[in-house]
Formats: sequence, C-alpha cells, structure tokens
Amino acid sequence: MPLITDPATPPVLADSVRLADDGVHLLDRRVFPFERTWVHARDVEQVALAIEDMVTQSSGPYFAALWGLALAARHAAADAPDQVTERVRAAADRLIATRPTNDHQRLAAAFVLDAVDAARARGEDSPAELAAAALAGARAGDADYRGRSRAMGEAAARLLPDGARVLTHCWGDLYLTETVAAAQRAGKELTFYCTETRPYLQGARLTAETLAEMGIPTTLITDGMGASLFSRGEVDALITASDRVTLDGHVVNKVGTLQLAVAAHAFGVPYHALCHEPDPKSPTAADVPIEHRDGDEVLHTLGRRTASERVRGHYPAFDVTPPRFVTTVVTDQGPFAPGALAGYEHPTHDQGEQE
Repeated sequence: MPLITDPATPPVLADSVRLADDGVHLLDRRVFPFERTWVHARDVEQVALAIEDMVTQSSGPYFAALWGLALAARHAAADAPDQVTERVRAAADRLIATRPTNDHQRLAAAFVLDAVDAARARGEDSPAELAAAALAGARAGDADYRGRSRAMGEAAARLLPDGARVLTHCWGDLYLTETVAAAQRAGKELTFYCTETRPYLQGARLTAETLAEMGIPTTLITDGMGASLFSRGEVDALITASDRVTLDGHVVNKVGTLQLAVAAHAFGVPYHALCHEPDPKSPTAADVPIEHRDGDEVLHTLGRRTASERVRGHYPAFDVTPPRFVTTVVTDQGPFAPGALAGYEHPTHDQGEQE
C-alpha cells in the first residue's frame, strides 16, 4: 500500500464501519493489517456482538451505533411499522450497554433518537418517515463526530513543536489521525513511538500501521518501555485519546495510560489527553464504570495462548489518570487545563434540523 502523502486523504481505518442495503459492515480490527476482513452484521444484535467481541473499538462503536440504529429503524419500518420508535429505543439500549466505560454509543444514540422524536413532533410519523429521520440523525452524528475530531486535532497540533517526538498509547482513531493531519497541514514534521498495547496489540497493528500509512516515521515499543524513553529525554510529549474525561479532570482511557502519565510527569514530559468534550454526566471518576473484560483475553495474543493453563488472567480494560498527571485536555473548543474544564461550553444539538 502506498504511503499517504496528501494530508487530505484519509487512512484506511477512518472509514471502517459502513451502512449498506444488506446491513452494517465492520472492518475487523482484530486482524488488521494482516487481513482486510469485513464482518457483516445483518441486524442490531449482530452489531452489538461485533462491538462486544472487539471487531471494532475506539471510535468504531460510535459509528456502529449510528448505522446500527439506522438499520433498526429500517427493519422496524418493514416488519413492525407500528413499533418503529420502540424498536429503535430498544436497539439504542442494547448498543449503549455493549461497552460501559466509553460513552460514545450513548452520544451516537442521542443523534438518532432526537431525530426520530423531532420527526414525530413535526407530524412525520409514518414508518418510512421515521426510518428516514433515523438515517438523517445517523448522518448528522457522523458529520458531527468528524467535524469535532478535526477541530480537536487542530488544537492538539498547535501544542506540538515542529520535530516533536511523540509517544502514544493504544489506538486513538480519528482523534489521533486528525491531530497528525493538522500537523502535516501546518508543515510540522513529527515522529511517533507507539506502545504495542496488550492484549489486542492495537498500538502495534492499528496505530503504528496507520501512522506509517500517513507517512509518519513510527517506532514500536513494548508497553513497559515508556518510562525508559522519558528518562533518557527521547520523548517530547505524551498524547492519548480518552474514552471519557470527567468534569474534574480525570482521564479514563485504555489500561496502561496511567503508568505512562505518571512516568511522563516524573520526567517533565507534558501529557495531552484528547477528547471532544468532558462528559457532563461524569462529575468525578466515581461516576465512570470501569469495564472488566474476561481475564482469558490477557492469556492470549493474536489467537495463541501465552501462558499455561495453571495461570489466571485479570483484565481491567481501562484505568483512570488523576488530573495532577495531566498537562492539557484538548477538546474541540481548544485546550483546557484539567482543573478548568468547567469553562467548556457544552453544545446542544437539534438533530431534527440536521439533514
């Protein structure tokens, strides 16, 4: 595959969940880049299982929820025309429950549900009209996410000097790629270190591959090497995405983020956490549920067991970084000190007016 030399050209993973006439198609991130396999979800339950089984992750569940709800409305209009709204709401509940720590699915569902409610308020309550409204809401949610990611990426890129050596953890998806694309548009040359990110190796397979695809010099390290690089002055900034940021500045992200943030703080390396906005429903870290996945996942890598049957696995999928270890929370409204997030103005979206 040729390198992307035009910053306007999106990388492969920027469009990895698609709605089609026969259902939702999800690029299987568990085997990327070695295989380009698409999982075909024919109904909402199959979309939900794909999210739970890690077919897609990071921002993938957001787009899966959007298109899954559009699919649910389409199916309801065809086989239960008097139950479109109820079926879409039930589908939203199922999708929101798939990954409890990241609230992307809830945000996606709001776009679709609000659009359906707005259509009904306008008297557009036929099955076809409600299905069309759900699709319009999904499209609005897609455009909103991409636009906010671009604004956030622009703000993050301004924090990085030309020639910055950046360490990142896990797969930041559009948060990361928009930051890199903004730096490229500004003429800045960056280099990246990527942690491998056990147990699914998202950093090795997704992040490193995508950065290389974008033409960025990229070096892979194991999860335990970050502090060593910080101590030798080989990193200028730590940047990660976030699954949620609380109003008091705690950053919830892939497990392993906390140890990198603490090490960066110890050696004077700034840590910039990327998010569209702090979660207004999470005043403190105590308000965020931390997903614990099956410990058996830790005992396997790329389908092969790495420990004997006598060993148990433990897998809290996310950790919480206190604000004292966070330099900046970068949002679509620009950078904030973690203690100043009360100044973020949460937007209100009228989905019914977006087509």
